[in-house]
Amino acid sequence: MVAQQEENSTTPSTTQPTYSIVAPIFNEEETIPHFYARVVAVMEQLQEPFELVLINDGSRDNSYQILQSLHRQDTRVRVVDFSRNFGHQVAISAGLDYAQGQAVVIIDSDLQDPPEIILQLVERWKAGAEVVYAQRAKRDGETKFKLLTASLFYRLISRITSIEIPRNVGDFRLLDRHVVDALISMREHHRFMRGLSAWVGFRQEAVLYDRHERFAGTTKYPFQKMLRFSMDAITSFSHLPLQIATTFGMILAFLSLIGIIIAIVLRLFTDAIVGQASTLIMVLFMGGIQLIFLGIIGEYLGRIYDEVRARPLYIVHHLLGLEEEEEVTRAKQGIRSPRRTVK
Repeated sequence: MVAQQEENSTTPSTTQPTYSIVAPIFNEEETIPHFYARVVAVMEQLQEPFELVLINDGSRDNSYQILQSLHRQDTRVRVVDFSRNFGHQVAISAGLDYAQGQAVVIIDSDLQDPPEIILQLVERWKAGAEVVYAQRAKRDGETKFKLLTASLFYRLISRITSIEIPRNVGDFRLLDRHVVDALISMREHHRFMRGLSAWVGFRQEAVLYDRHERFAGTTKYPFQKMLRFSMDAITSFSHLPLQIATTFGMILAFLSLIGIIIAIVLRLFTDAIVGQASTLIMVLFMGGIQLIFLGIIGEYLGRIYDEVRARPLYIVHHLLGLEEEEEVTRAKQGIRSPRRTVK
């Protein structure tokens, strides 16, 4: 596993950035130039040093070539190129690992989250907030099915977890450096970053905004991925499925005991029980319930297995604009799990 530090025609800026903009990239070749232009236009209004940490999450189009071009034009653009697709939440984690700013903004690169809202997030941060999350007041371009499932998900997660995860909130948020360092220390593999951001605490505030339609391309979260994402969120912050399995098992055991007693009485004193059809139905029903609960237990067990293997969260293929010395220092401080050898 080797990360290659590519040569750059210009000298990288040595100014410590006040702000880091972290954005995962996956097959966004049509959007990247527009995203870059809008973010830079917004950040230059603050008149403070900033960096763009863009994570190429195994894109199969020309996204990486465009990122290379942007880095050559502007050394504030820093790129982490994964060896393959590791997923949106892991890409965010990598961005936090490499971000150097005192305030870190997480934003998707598809322009559904307008970069202009960053100014409001910064204003709240300067007023003392340590986590400023952007809360969706309106969601354009999304189907009724997605809106319904999102609403049900947030209602469910708020009821079964011990932490308060705001509704209608995605990953678009600003994090103070103290919060970023706390999140970096957590290296669990099945990650639900908005849940982790709520779990760490600190002073949290909301900024309302209208979410736009995608600028170009297609969604990177089809139904199957959303289902897996929901499962990661539930199993990461709640033991309720296991508790339901235990409770339901006890109820079925109690009902079965009563049924056995009734069946013995009827068998001894009447001819009410004839044939095996009802018995087979009950056996099939109980077998199905058992398999469902074994699946739930297997989900938790699989997550334990992933953590025990202690594989790195991601593998870096190329780095653009990131100093090797700084990365070695940060690794020695223990804020990132070992995952590569710098060549």
